Amino acid sequence: MNEEKRIPRHVAIIMDGNGRWAQQHGKERCYGHMQGVEPVRSAIRAAVRNGVEVLTLYAFSTENWGRPREEVEALMELLCRSVVNETPELRRQGVRIRAIGERSAFSSEVRDRLHEAEELTAGGGRLTLVLALNYSSRSEIVRAARHLARRAAAGELDPEGIDERTVAEALYTAPWPDPDLVIRTSGECRLSNFLLWQAAYAELYFTPVLWPDFTEAEFDRALEAYAGRERRFGLISKC
Repeated sequence: MNEEKRIPRHVAIIMDGNGRWAQQHGKERCYGHMQGVEPVRSAIRAAVRNGVEVLTLYAFSTENWGRPREEVEALMELLCRSVVNETPELRRQGVRIRAIGERSAFSSEVRDRLHEAEELTAGGGRLTLVLALNYSSRSEIVRAARHLARRAAAGELDPEGIDERTVAEALYTAPWPDPDLVIRTSGECRLSNFLLWQAAYAELYFTPVLWPDFTEAEFDRALEAYAGRERRFGLISKC
């Protein structure tokens, strides 16, 4: 955390409420997802402006595959189009794109677009934008456990030496600090299988604002709320 301004190094957002926003406006759910692109731009601009180092967006969960086929197909099309269209501007802003989650379930087109965006923005040093795609925190932890078990079985790792750091290094998010702040829009107050290990000591900020209405000002309000909290990490107050 930037102690002078009390700016979180890592902000994670559960972007919720596209479907409800569409219903409120008499539109199909897919229209709500389309309107959710601009708030992503706003969040990125606000993160860069405030000096946030990592911004993680929960873009598509493993559970989202259970939605109607038409909606899933529309989301995949929107993802491909957005990655292609936004990459030049993100590159200009110095934003590096990274994706976490199980990519094998995506089509080759989606995988290729993600890889290309990661390659083209690799030099970005102002902000790392992490897209959680086909992501499940429980599956991530299981994946890490299997990786460590294989290493132990091969004699590469002493089981007694496995600690929190060892587990953290086996997670998708190993390159980045744990989130300091987790924001969820739409009024829901739960993590929904998102960064369960990493968010153990994150500050949680819930807002009733639906994702398509999330602006830079809303991002700033979340940072203001964060700045007013005392993070004790299980210790006692310094006051």
